[in-house]
Amino acid sequence: MARDALAKYVEAKALELDIPGAAVGVWADGQELFACHGVTSIHNPLPVDRNTLFVLGSVTKTYTATAIMRLVEEGRVDLNTPVRRYVPELRLSDEESAARITVLNLLNHTAGLDTRMVFDSGDGDDALAREVAQMAEVALIGPVGGRASYSQLGYNLLGRVIENVTGQTYEAAVASLVLGPVGLVDSVFTAGQAITRRFAVGHNLSEGELKVAGTWKDTRGNNPGGGLVSSVADQLRWARFHLGGDDVARRMQEPTAELHGSTLGDTIGLAWFLRDVDGVRTVGHGGSANGQFADLLLVPERDFAVVAASNAGPDSGLEFNQAVVRWALEHYLGVVERRHRLLPYDPERAREVTGQYENAFMTLTIDTDGVRMTVECRIKPEIRAASETELPADMPQAELGLLPGDGDEYVVTDGGLAGQRGFLTRDASGTVIGADLAGRLFHRVAATAE
Repeated sequence: MARDALAKYVEAKALELDIPGAAVGVWADGQELFACHGVTSIHNPLPVDRNTLFVLGSVTKTYTATAIMRLVEEGRVDLNTPVRRYVPELRLSDEESAARITVLNLLNHTAGLDTRMVFDSGDGDDALAREVAQMAEVALIGPVGGRASYSQLGYNLLGRVIENVTGQTYEAAVASLVLGPVGLVDSVFTAGQAITRRFAVGHNLSEGELKVAGTWKDTRGNNPGGGLVSSVADQLRWARFHLGGDDVARRMQEPTAELHGSTLGDTIGLAWFLRDVDGVRTVGHGGSANGQFADLLLVPERDFAVVAASNAGPDSGLEFNQAVVRWALEHYLGVVERRHRLLPYDPERAREVTGQYENAFMTLTIDTDGVRMTVECRIKPEIRAASETELPADMPQAELGLLPGDGDEYVVTDGGLAGQRGFLTRDASGTVIGADLAGRLFHRVAATAE
C-alpha cells in the first residue's frame, strides 16, 4: 500500500511538471521503498530505475565532509587547525584571512569565501591544485568566522586538503574512505565510470520545449563541491549510514553555525543543513547540476529518509523534488511544512528593497510592478561568455513576499524556488546593502544615473 501510494504520487507529479525522468527512494518503518518514472533522456531513452545514475550536485558536499571526518577520526586532520597546515600553497587576495581559515570554517561555510569561480582546471590529476592556485584572484565577501555564506570554493579547497593529507586524488581518497566502506557500488565521479551503467542526462527548457543539456556535469575541479554521480538506491544506503548514529554521523549533525532567514536550515552542522519542520529536526542537503536536481533529507529521531532525483530544468526538477520531500514527510510521518504568512504589499517597502544585487557569479534582481514584488536570479552574462562549457539555465522570474517580524526576511512564493527564504542586510544608517537567497550573499549594486 505504501509503495503504491508513493508510485502514484511520483508519477502524477512528474507528469504535472513535465519531468522526463525521476527516481525516488524512501526509508520508513525499516523498509526501503522506491518509485521511478520516465526515461533517462528524451533523445536516447531508457527507463529510469532505482540504479539509474543522476548527477547529485551539492549533495556531494556531504561525502566530502564525511571523508574529512574520517581523517579527523584517524588523527590526520584537526578541524580547528588553519587550512594552510594541509594546503601550504593556499593564497588568497587577503593574506591574513588565508592564514586564519580553518577546516571547520570551510565545512560550515564561514570562511568568507564567495560562492564559486568559473574556471576549468582540466581533467588531469592536478585539477584541484590548479583550482586552488586560481583562488589567489578571489576576493573575500566577509570576515573569517563571520556569517555563513554558501561556498562551492570552500568545498573544493577541502578536496585539496584530502589530496594533500592522503597522497591520493580526491576521487580515489573518497572511494577508499567513504564509498567503499559504506558499500556504494553505483557512485562515481567520471563519465568513463558512468557510461558502463544506466545514467540520466539533464534537460532544460529552450523556446518552450525541453532539450537535452549540452554539458552533463561540472568540471573536475568542482568534484568536491558537486561532482558525484549516484543512484537513489546508493543514496538511500548513504542516508541509512548517516542515520546509523556512529560518532562521525553524530558529529556532522551537531550545529556549528546559525543561519538567518534561510530555508536551507536553521543551523548548519558539518555539511548538513539542520532544520525544524513541524517540531521535528530534519537533516538535509540538496544539489543542482545542468538540468538535474537531487535532494536528500533525513529525520534521525524517526529513522526516516527520503531521496529524490530528477532531470528537468531550469526549475521544474527542483519543484518536483521539493514536492516529493514534503509529501513523504506528511504521508509517512505526519509532518507538515506550514505555509508562510506574508505581509500585504507595501509600495514604500518595495521601493526600498528593489534593485540589483550581485556576487562574483550571479545577479539577483528584486523588482516591483506596483502590485507585487518579483525576484530573478541569473548567472552573469560575462560568466557565461567566459565559460568553455554550457552552464545551467537561469531560473524564471518568481514572485516574492515580505515576512512579518523585524528581520527583513522574505520568501519566494512560486516556481522552483517557492518556499526559499532570504533576508536583507542593512548598514548603520538603515540602508539596504545586501540580500541573501539560498544561503548566498548578494551585495547591492549602486544604481547608475540614467
